[in-house]
Amino acid sequence: MEIFAQRTKVLQISLFAIFSAFVVELIFGLISNSLALITDSIHALLDAVVTLVLLLAARWAMKPPDAEHTYGHGKIESLGGLIGGIAIFLIACFFIYESINRLQSPPPSVLPGLFAIIGGLYTIGIDFFRIILLRKSIKAIGGTTLKADFYHAFMDLGSTSVAIIGIILVTYGIYFGDFVAALILGGLLAILSIKLIYKTALDLTDVISPELVKKVREISNSTNGVMETGSILMRRSGDTIFADVTISLRGDTSFEKAHEISDSVERNIKNEITNAGITIHFEPNWKNVPLDGKVLEIAKSVKGVKGVHNVITHKTKGKSYCNLHVMVNREINLVSAHRISEIIENKIQKEIPEITHATIHLEPFLTVPKNFNIEDTVTEEKIKKIVENYPDVKKVGRILSLKFENILKIDIDCSFDKELSIEKVHDLTSEIEHVIRLEIKNSVITIHPEPNE
Repeated sequence: MEIFAQRTKVLQISLFAIFSAFVVELIFGLISNSLALITDSIHALLDAVVTLVLLLAARWAMKPPDAEHTYGHGKIESLGGLIGGIAIFLIACFFIYESINRLQSPPPSVLPGLFAIIGGLYTIGIDFFRIILLRKSIKAIGGTTLKADFYHAFMDLGSTSVAIIGIILVTYGIYFGDFVAALILGGLLAILSIKLIYKTALDLTDVISPELVKKVREISNSTNGVMETGSILMRRSGDTIFADVTISLRGDTSFEKAHEISDSVERNIKNEITNAGITIHFEPNWKNVPLDGKVLEIAKSVKGVKGVHNVITHKTKGKSYCNLHVMVNREINLVSAHRISEIIENKIQKEIPEITHATIHLEPFLTVPKNFNIEDTVTEEKIKKIVENYPDVKKVGRILSLKFENILKIDIDCSFDKELSIEKVHDLTSEIEHVIRLEIKNSVITIHPEPNE
């Protein structure tokens, strides 16, 4: 806000200066009957109007976005520039017409002289003052409005110089020099107004440089984690360039990681385009993602799924199949659980057409608290007797059975013959866990296998 306040102060000084030049040139132009000076005074007036528009735009830019202006109020500057450009063009056409008529008329009875030169010199001094003021301000605080006014100050200096040359020609007896100067100024104003109208029309129709879009795409694509960049929508509003960028990430990227990548893209763009307002949209991209990962993410996205594990995909006879274990709320009935299973299967086949069949194993999900208050030592002896019935179990280690509510959480350390395959150990642990669950109802069992030394 402080920067905007500084800009408005500089523009206020510039406005006062250029308006004083208009008053002085108009008065001295009328006294000396100099069409060139009068034309330049109108140019100064129009520049004062443009500076006023820039001043209002800088002030309105301080207003935050609202319900009716979600992108802010920056477009007001372009609208003012368009109106000012049209006005300049019409007045320029008038002076061109008037200059041609006077060239065809007899010499005027009163020729421009000393008063016209004094008026022109005053305006040149004002132009130099504005150029120095605006240049220093741009270096210190920047801003599109200040740059625009700086440009106009340079144009003012050029036009006034042409006007003075015409007046000097008149003083040496070349009376039509004044009208020629006015004609040149009128043509210059017409060209400048057309450029201004064209530029502001482009801004109002949200035309953006293709090179700028290309730059944003390159920055986005070079950010780690971005697979590719999709649509880029950009527009300018005042000093701010708004960009909506769609990026695609690996389909198995977590939401947290996706958010981090989006932040990186936004930060990298703003480092290159400081006046940018960036919105990042991310989409999953399943290219080069293993089928297992795709199936896992699809299953996890279904409402009611508490966890997914043991995802396996395989091919046979040109067809793909998958198996996965899905955990659901242990208290829901079979109908509800089966419905979740059907939704998962349908979604997998829809999003991954190459998978023709999905086998889903439903399991009850249990949230285990971090702290237990009750240890069940009686049950531990019962568990030890069950495990010792298996000859492949060489040693029963720690047995921890902790009870909470109506659930018994059991952790068992067992040593197996070190020569057994991992498949055999897995089958044994599964069997032991099953036998314990039959003996001890409402139990959640985890066996930790270790090789026997």
